[in-house]
Amino acid sequence: MASVIHELKYSNTNTYLIEGSRGRLLFDTGWAGTFAQFCKCLGELDISVQSIDHILISHFHPDHMGIAQEIADMGAVITVVDVQRDFIHSSDHILAKEPRLGFRPIEDDKVRVISITDSRDFLAELGLDGELIHTPGHSDDSISLWLDDGSLFVGDLNPLYELEAHKDSETGKSWEKLLSLTPAVVYYGHARTAYPDQTGWKKDNRRSDFIHALLRIEPKKDESKEAIYRLVQQIMHLIDKGAPLDRIQSKTGADATFIEDVARMYLTHRNVGVQGILDRIEIKGR
Repeated sequence: MASVIHELKYSNTNTYLIEGSRGRLLFDTGWAGTFAQFCKCLGELDISVQSIDHILISHFHPDHMGIAQEIADMGAVITVVDVQRDFIHSSDHILAKEPRLGFRPIEDDKVRVISITDSRDFLAELGLDGELIHTPGHSDDSISLWLDDGSLFVGDLNPLYELEAHKDSETGKSWEKLLSLTPAVVYYGHARTAYPDQTGWKKDNRRSDFIHALLRIEPKKDESKEAIYRLVQQIMHLIDKGAPLDRIQSKTGADATFIEDVARMYLTHRNVGVQGILDRIEIKGR
């Protein structure tokens, strides 16, 4: 069964609308407060919100489930895998701290819960060949979506270029399961799409000129280091406010690829600080 994949970029989280032969599936949503941008993004594809049949959430962190209920109010069913059931409301208290975002908690009585062992049957309802796989590491409730055509959606599972650093961890074990499927394309929640079978994952992650400059700063140029440190702090602050990439770029003047890298590091590594982000960007560039 052929599928069509639309990568939607309307917040700091990459979300994916997947069209099967019998229905549409949305994989992840953005921050609370981004519903209008989401609708605009769909409108540019000439697709209505009402035409979405199911919503899957890779894990229940605020930037992946923030507008799930608003979308569900338009007709889509939030479908939760059994291993995620206890995590549905784990981020409600975070989003409730920002009333201006208009966050709507997920309504439990309207959620469909499926067993992960029955996920092929669920996807077949939409005309999709594939399965859902429990992939803990970033969080205990993380799942990945595998389509038999070679497409893999991993949410915030640490990217392949960090795999060596996570050897023998839960993240490493999750990637072992996924790599055994030999994915042709990997869709991340906060990183650029990778094509392991064509370019090799180490070669696929290109750095911008800004990052090259960042990694080659001479020790004597302390003022440059301090400027970059402050820039990362500013980007993190704007991310906390739910600002999209284009707004962060206009506010900071930073390179778009650098902002994407900072956002991914910040949103996928719990309690990471500025120096931790810079260290991880350096690991990526090796």
